[in-house]
Amino acid sequence: MESRPEITINLDSRTFREYYYLKEELVVFCRENHLPASGGKQELTERIACFLDSGKVQQPIAKRIANHKATASEITLESIIEKGFVCTETHRAFFIKQIGNGFSFNVRFQQWLKSNAGKTYADAVAAYNEINKAKKSEKSSIGKQFEYNTYIRDFFADNAGKTLEDAIKCWKYKKSLKGHNCYEKSDLAILDS
Repeated sequence: MESRPEITINLDSRTFREYYYLKEELVVFCRENHLPASGGKQELTERIACFLDSGKVQQPIAKRIANHKATASEITLESIIEKGFVCTETHRAFFIKQIGNGFSFNVRFQQWLKSNAGKTYADAVAAYNEINKAKKSEKSSIGKQFEYNTYIRDFFADNAGKTLEDAIKCWKYKKSLKGHNCYEKSDLAILDS
């Protein structure tokens, strides 16, 4: 079995992308090579791949900061969702008041808010309720940066009765291999060794 290479400046981006690395490993590489170490795992991966290919340093993606300091009482159902929406405690307080204490900024709702500037907060409340109703009847998607979570969920979907220890052993085996990190039935072979 080919072992996973360490991330060094001598590694090409294609090889780098074929293996699984922890975010902490990516951060260490960035710091050691004077690259910005902020951002999510996907952003760090892209920054390192660019650096390995070209030697160029990509700057972090700037985060928008809300300038408007509205209070929850200033937001009404008729208020318009602002462009570049940012989830704030003020927004959370408004939605809790409208929806109840069970409200949370789930990923799908955040995406809806960011892509529906110009609609009203009444539209947002209706969308939140629809998203929650749909969530109960469908399998939720897990972001690409959460490969471990996806692997473990898929492992248990295919292996009722196996233990978390089994799943983790298979995951560690899988991430040491070149290629994708998706669960496959053949990963179970490591349990027999």
